[in-house]
Amino acid sequence: MENIRFITMGELLLRLSPPNYEKIRTTDEFKVTYGGAEANVAAALSNLGVDASYLTVVPDSSIGKAAIRYLRSNDVHCSPCIYAPEGRMGIYFLEEGFGVRSSKVTYDRKDSAFAKYDFSTVDFKEKLQGFTWLHMSGITPALSDNCRKLVTYALKAAKELNMTVSFDCNFRSALWGWQEARDCITEYLPYVDVLFGIEPINLCGEDGKDLKDGLSMNPTYKEQDRIFRELHKRYNFKAIGRHVRYVHSGSENSLKAFMWYNGETYESRTFRFNILDRVGGGDAFASGMIYAIMRNMPPEEIVNFAVASSVIKHTMHGDFNITDDEESIIKLMNQEYEIRR
Repeated sequence: MENIRFITMGELLLRLSPPNYEKIRTTDEFKVTYGGAEANVAAALSNLGVDASYLTVVPDSSIGKAAIRYLRSNDVHCSPCIYAPEGRMGIYFLEEGFGVRSSKVTYDRKDSAFAKYDFSTVDFKEKLQGFTWLHMSGITPALSDNCRKLVTYALKAAKELNMTVSFDCNFRSALWGWQEARDCITEYLPYVDVLFGIEPINLCGEDGKDLKDGLSMNPTYKEQDRIFRELHKRYNFKAIGRHVRYVHSGSENSLKAFMWYNGETYESRTFRFNILDRVGGGDAFASGMIYAIMRNMPPEEIVNFAVASSVIKHTMHGDFNITDDEESIIKLMNQEYEIRR
């Protein structure tokens, strides 16, 4: 993988969460960490040894610099990052669920430095020069018109530079509406090679109805294969990945995944596990699949490695999947739980 140079772009957030599964209303202290969908992917890949860079905009303040320092401590290259003289740091509050109580996220990110930045001033072909893989997510265009332009500029520049492009749909109902998200993200698909998730995307059939409407939350292989084939027929994706979550309680879930890869659909094993911290699980799935594709693993291993990456992230506090050896994920993928000596 020595010739691979990965870059992603998105908003970096300050995360504040009460310790010991407390509620915000009862706590008198918060744990501080940082994260964000794209940053989580960059950190996971860099911990696995991939040359990973990140572009964001943070306020030119101690908080902004601390956030970037946190990424650098995970070996993410941050030279593309921009320090803005105006705007604030986006924040989210997390109440971690336990047992029958679900986790809860509250955003406080309006008018952040990232959302307000004028990305028309950025030369994206220059920013992306020398990189081979660009990753974006559907959270970014939900933040502002400026951020929608950022995604468009970056995707077009990446295609002109013949980069591989991955995109995680990542719908957040707290940020925008369902149909608005479908209309926007569908416009990006012609630029995408590797897609994560199948919603929110417009996929209309001959009757004008979306082919995915009514699809079970626990689709069969046949159902999922039908949707993958239709998406591939329209956009010629190299790969599509989606994970399926079974919620047994707020602290116990199961995960499996489906993946379209080089003309076939693959289904992973199902993993059942206890949760320490759920945030970032989807990003860990994306980073695991990206890493396995970069490593040219066989398709059956790619989809299982991706799910195992997500499962192992659920055992770590914070947004990042800080797993620095491939072997740990492979052992989990093969459901080997012996002590490593």
